[in-house]
Amino acid sequence: MFRLSAVLPVVALLSSVAGPGKAQEVTVVAAPLTEWKAVYGTVEARDRIPARARLGGTLVDLSVTEGDLVTAGQVLARIVDDKLDFQLAVLAAQRAALAAQLANSEADLARGEELLKTGVTTTQRVEALGTQVDVLKGQIAALDAQSDVIREQSQEGAVLAPVAGRVLDVPVAKGAVIMPGETVAVIGGGGTFLRIAVPERHATALNAGDVIRISDAAGEREGTLARVYPLIEGGRVTADVEIADLPDTYVGARVLVRLPVGERVALLVPSAYITTRAGLDFIRIRTAGGTALRSIVPGATHVIDGAEMVEVVSGLVAGDVVVPTGGTEHE
Repeated sequence: MFRLSAVLPVVALLSSVAGPGKAQEVTVVAAPLTEWKAVYGTVEARDRIPARARLGGTLVDLSVTEGDLVTAGQVLARIVDDKLDFQLAVLAAQRAALAAQLANSEADLARGEELLKTGVTTTQRVEALGTQVDVLKGQIAALDAQSDVIREQSQEGAVLAPVAGRVLDVPVAKGAVIMPGETVAVIGGGGTFLRIAVPERHATALNAGDVIRISDAAGEREGTLARVYPLIEGGRVTADVEIADLPDTYVGARVLVRLPVGERVALLVPSAYITTRAGLDFIRIRTAGGTALRSIVPGATHVIDGAEMVEVVSGLVAGDVVVPTGGTEHE
């Protein structure tokens, strides 16, 4: 795992620089610096779940659009299948007919039981009338069950939000014909994270738990490398970065991310010790005969423990003693 600042030698150097009221002489040391790889990460929703239609029919109501916040179980749309009403009407007519037959059969059964008492009819006839009554009752119960199934199907025309979150996509429009299982809206919920794709040559430098630097509209902040996926696609490694309070306003937005991918040794001096004259950069060093200005080639600037340090590409060697110049001059 790589760190955000240089190691102990640079920290010791900084402590020698920060005197109580003035800068001090410091000894140049070679210290390792973290190499950062700049890539773009994409804001992704942790859960991206489609709200699907359970019933086929016509979309008569659509109450959400892209960007809306919804709660779990909220009605997003309503689908109507007119055939269900006709089926209920058919079942109601069949039930009315069977109810009339049942009333007639019950009356016949009652008369048969009275005649059986006087010996005019037979027990077999009365039992046949009772069986007919039971059959009609069973048929009516079956029609009632079919009606309940159709009513339940009509209620399934309400499309519900599977999770709480933000509506990412609504691929349909009001009045469209919807098939069962078709997506009406896509909901992103469960929070957000950053997904990055890094060239595979940096795969071995990525470890779960590494600190990641992020630059977005909120400024510079840090995240944690949460997961590195083992599958390499197109020469790139995919990884997820956890960031606190990452907004879900724009899922799919790109954010600049810097990853620690290695270390290198560099010579660092405080920026206040560098003097610029006639377009050249100089630094004052201690020699056997006193002090002297030496021309240097500065590199990148690094902020380490709150101090601004400049990397020296050439002009200094480890062990040189740097003397403060009293500030940066421009001629």
